[in-house]
Amino acid sequence: MEKIMTVLSRTVLVLIVVFVLLSGKTVQVNAVENNQPSLSYKDFLGKLNNNELSEINQIQMEGGTIYLTDKAGNKFSTFSSDVPGLLPKLIEKNIVLQVKTKPKFTTQEIFFQLSVPVFLIFFAWFVFRYIKKSNKKNDEFASKKAIKFQRGETQVTFSDVAGIPEAKEELLEIVDFLKKPDKFSILGAVLPKGVLFQGPPGTGKTLLARAVAGEAAVPFYSISGSDFIEMFVGVGASRVRELFSEAKKNAPCIIFIDEIDAVGGHRGDGVATGSQDERGQTLNALLVEMDGFSSDAAVIIIGATNRPDSLDPALLRAGRFDRQINILSPDIKGRFQILLVHSRKIKLSKNVELEKIARSTPGFTGAELAALANEAAIVAVRKGKKAVETNDFEVAIHRILLGIERKGMIISEEERKTMAFHEAGHAIVAKFVPETDPISRVSIIPSGRALGHTLQLPLTDRHSYSKEFLRSKIIIFMGGRAAEEIVFNQQTTGAEDDFYQAGEIANKMVCRWGMNPVIGAVSYSHNSGRFLGDQNSMSIFSEETARTIDHEVKKIIDECYNEAIKILTREKDFLVHMAETLLVTETLDLEEMEIVHTCIINRRLERKEEESAVNK
Repeated sequence: MEKIMTVLSRTVLVLIVVFVLLSGKTVQVNAVENNQPSLSYKDFLGKLNNNELSEINQIQMEGGTIYLTDKAGNKFSTFSSDVPGLLPKLIEKNIVLQVKTKPKFTTQEIFFQLSVPVFLIFFAWFVFRYIKKSNKKNDEFASKKAIKFQRGETQVTFSDVAGIPEAKEELLEIVDFLKKPDKFSILGAVLPKGVLFQGPPGTGKTLLARAVAGEAAVPFYSISGSDFIEMFVGVGASRVRELFSEAKKNAPCIIFIDEIDAVGGHRGDGVATGSQDERGQTLNALLVEMDGFSSDAAVIIIGATNRPDSLDPALLRAGRFDRQINILSPDIKGRFQILLVHSRKIKLSKNVELEKIARSTPGFTGAELAALANEAAIVAVRKGKKAVETNDFEVAIHRILLGIERKGMIISEEERKTMAFHEAGHAIVAKFVPETDPISRVSIIPSGRALGHTLQLPLTDRHSYSKEFLRSKIIIFMGGRAAEEIVFNQQTTGAEDDFYQAGEIANKMVCRWGMNPVIGAVSYSHNSGRFLGDQNSMSIFSEETARTIDHEVKKIIDECYNEAIKILTREKDFLVHMAETLLVTETLDLEEMEIVHTCIINRRLERKEEESAVNK
């Protein structure tokens, strides 16, 4: 920052000097206007020798310009390189020389000449003031980020964190290190320098870091990785040094760098751009400061990222981030504990079973569960209830998963009928394929970007998937298009997302999970290690292998589609009856769907009895 101030100050001073020098010559008042015809010096001497000139209006000694009038009254201007040598000839020819005094400057001209340097001085003062203010703000960068945890203040502790018991257990040692360092130093144990939280967004990384500071009751420096990066080169490294200097003064303390991948990403090879060079300098400063901590500094760095694959390897080595803790989405037990924490301030009805709600929210993160509890309370308030009930949670789950219902959307009767058979096809196939999750809800009410939906909620968390389960998923996705083909003998765009998801599963079965007998137990793709979506990295393989992969993926999808056709053809009466029911009620849950199926079974039994009676 000092280099920047020096360069700016010198630049401003040079500009001031140049403008002041130029401003002295910006206004010049000429005695006569420079709009007269020009006359060559040869013609001028000819007119002088022939006594055709009457008077000389003005002579500029420095410029050599002569303004003259002939006896006919015509005015001209000419140029002479030897004005002093010309004067005797003019006197000899009795030419009249007009002497005119230089006019005074007007008030406007004087004001203009004075305003330019005054404006430049004011501009320089403003620039210096801005630089000084920016520098002062930069000096207070670290001190403003410190949060002092005082007794009696509201603060986050481990009691506010649930669903990640393993991470809390690891961090309890960090708290003990900060509270009782002598307990570990007696046995020669050294305080860990850094802890890296890595996991998907919303799993509680920031909350957990604040809980560590709250439990230890130490200063907590919460910094975002982007706070270090500025447009000026060198500012990020300066801020890193300043932050660590401030932390050492207030040790023991915690430095929390959220989204550390913004400053700790891989350093590229070759020629770097300005921004890459700035990030590289900032990362180098961070590495040096982490190495510079003494064993008794009692300063712990906690980093958080959802892109651990993008971090520089030098940042992850032992001695810098000694511990790397994965914070993933909670299981059923963790979700139940998180719901207990977030429902403390919510008035729940006696019939609410949080365990059941936790079971119906697989894959939800801590942030999503907090939003679920709040959304359920909002739904209850909207309905005028005095307490939050179970169905309010169910409505909130559907809103989070599918979006807001667009009940006012105008849909033609033909489209509604197609949607009803499409969604009924998904639901019926899901009922009859093996190893699948139960149906929770079938609806033809548009929600979010979908026109209709068939929602399945698992009874338990799944951490690995069998080939039969994955194949059943693809058959269910094919059920919508299969129903359209059987009933209407047509194809619509409603199956676009179904085909995409089915293709993703089939591709992974062949390329990643080794579930194809032709390709064999070979993995041609793998997860890149990011927590922001499923980023696949493909291995290099031959064109022949690529053609084989395409053929096998298509073969899996075709087989599943034929299986869906087979199921729905066998259950066509069930398909028609369920679609007609959906056109009336618009939404069916699992219990209502079973009632429809029971009616179809009873009808089939009645037909068989009638047929047997006829045969007799």
